[in-house]
Amino acid sequence: MKTSPTARGVAQREPIAIVGIGCRFPGGVDGPESFWRLLEGGVDAITEVPPDRWNADVFYDPDRSMPGKMVSRWGGFLGRLDGFDSGFFGISPREAAHIDPQQRLLLEVAWEAVEDAGLDIARLAGSQTGVFVGLSTRDFNDIQHGAPEEMDGYSNIGGAGSIAANRISYTFDWLGPSFAVDTACSSSLVAFHLACQSLWAGESSLALCGGVNVMLNPQVTLGLSQAGMLSPDGRCRSFAAAANGYVRGEGAGLVVLKPLANALADGDAIYALVRGTGVNQDGRTNGMTVPNGDQQERLCRVTCAEAGISPAQVAYVEAHGTGTPVGDPIEAKALGAEFGAGRPAGNCSVLGSVKTNIGHLEAGAGIAGLIKLALSLDRRTIPPNLHFSEPNPDIPFDALGLRVAGQVEPWPALGGRRLGAINSFGFGGTNAHAVLEEAPAPRQPASSPSGRAELLTLSARSDGALATRARQVADALAEGGTLASVGVADLCHTASRRRSHQAHRLSVVGRSRNELREQLEAFGANDWPAGLSAGRRPAGAPPKLAFVFSGMGPQWWAMGRGLLAQEPVFREAVERCDALFQAQAGWSILDELSADETRSRMGRTEVAQPANFAVQVGLAALWRSWGVVPDAIVGHSAGEVAAAHVAGALRLEEAVRVISHRSRLQQR
Repeated sequence: MKTSPTARGVAQREPIAIVGIGCRFPGGVDGPESFWRLLEGGVDAITEVPPDRWNADVFYDPDRSMPGKMVSRWGGFLGRLDGFDSGFFGISPREAAHIDPQQRLLLEVAWEAVEDAGLDIARLAGSQTGVFVGLSTRDFNDIQHGAPEEMDGYSNIGGAGSIAANRISYTFDWLGPSFAVDTACSSSLVAFHLACQSLWAGESSLALCGGVNVMLNPQVTLGLSQAGMLSPDGRCRSFAAAANGYVRGEGAGLVVLKPLANALADGDAIYALVRGTGVNQDGRTNGMTVPNGDQQERLCRVTCAEAGISPAQVAYVEAHGTGTPVGDPIEAKALGAEFGAGRPAGNCSVLGSVKTNIGHLEAGAGIAGLIKLALSLDRRTIPPNLHFSEPNPDIPFDALGLRVAGQVEPWPALGGRRLGAINSFGFGGTNAHAVLEEAPAPRQPASSPSGRAELLTLSARSDGALATRARQVADALAEGGTLASVGVADLCHTASRRRSHQAHRLSVVGRSRNELREQLEAFGANDWPAGLSAGRRPAGAPPKLAFVFSGMGPQWWAMGRGLLAQEPVFREAVERCDALFQAQAGWSILDELSADETRSRMGRTEVAQPANFAVQVGLAALWRSWGVVPDAIVGHSAGEVAAAHVAGALRLEEAVRVISHRSRLQQR
């Protein structure tokens, strides 16, 4: 029996922006760009069990009833899990050896998600940033407890599920809610729901949420095989006639969430908006692991109502879609009852499942699907659902108003909006759902003059890591690289203003991606051309900065022309000096700065001193507009006048009067 949903007014609440993504998934995925390439390319990332996990030959048997055996020798696996840079996070090697790889992955992915969001982690210290993590398996903890002689003071905390979230908050000094959630396969989408609720309630100002799953021993796989849940050939055939179970997968994903108004005010890039989320429970069914279609249907209905949208506006649903003969029809009928109803002929709601690409990440499955949904909205593209040819005969797709995405297709705007939903449920009966919308059009950044030199800054926590980082960015700037289409000014702005800066630093100057790449490659070859600088920031308090204002000597006939043409702040400061100076002297500094070489008077004292003064005042204003403010100021000879003004000892009118008379007297 259907019950009417009770909307709690969430539609009136501000949307939440997804501003950052970090992820590690099978198939070599190490971030949102590589994940999208895998999805759009229809890549199947399932492989045989690697030998560093367990010996597939020992445990495999096609007979499901054989005790201690499993019908599958497949899975979605990450690469090496032992490459954790403990020193980067201030963790000793001894402690790191006892930390669950799930915790290690989450720390790395948390850093990468915040970097992707363009936030400085150091500036978030002490903030009400919340951390919400879904995880379920405890393979590493079981391994540690199975060897009591290897345990030490770090073992319990290193294997505790709660610490998966707490360690992130501790490492980065975040003070918002921090906890782990275990609702089995819906864990990470439940964590996402709780993160959104925390932001809506105002207890968190920023939130990281997601999940993780790692397969280190065969025990869980053995149990799932004995329960008849796994595909013998290791393929998730979601909603297909050939569906015969799922294949396990591993990975980690986190998203950074922020209230939309804050994201817009901060100029953040936004992947997608969260319009509504929901969680409920199946109650008593024919078996604890048997889904309840009525409760899934009700949750879809309630979440859409709270999001203030009609289900018919949802063009795509990222389904749980494990590829089990029992679960798929139940889910499809629930989704069709809400999202497929009332649609005109031929306008079906599209289904897909990321499990067909990377396997079922269990506690991390929800966040993998959510990231896929956010990236799809961001690119207005629906990627293909793999391993689907003949539909499951128990799913009446036409009657349900549903179809499965068989190839890459554009995301349609229904009613002028692009909306998508994601469904997830745990084998204990906890269901989670969310509705996402396409992000608003980004503000167009102020254009930079073409051909202007830009400063690219990189940093790391060791010389070796800095060299590696330089090589990575150089490769990304090459033709076909991930940064090959990014504007130089945008790239340099992001690297400078929206990244955390470590002690070992490198800066290169270039007017094009090729020039920047050449500089970075030169650094890797231990060749330091002009325009490249590298070094280490001293430990302790930040070094102090002094501005030195020069007297006569550095002037030349064309000085300041590029800045006058390209930097409005510099030009405005020089124009103010010029207007005041003309009232004193009767001639224009700007005219002298613009004169060609044949008629330039820059070698004459009465011209050079006011020109140097105006240029140095303009430079100080430009540096200040970039956030560079001196701790001390000193001036030499005629430079003392500009120094006195910038230090605040003389008003600009007073300083102009002094330099006017000084230059006239020096002429004599």
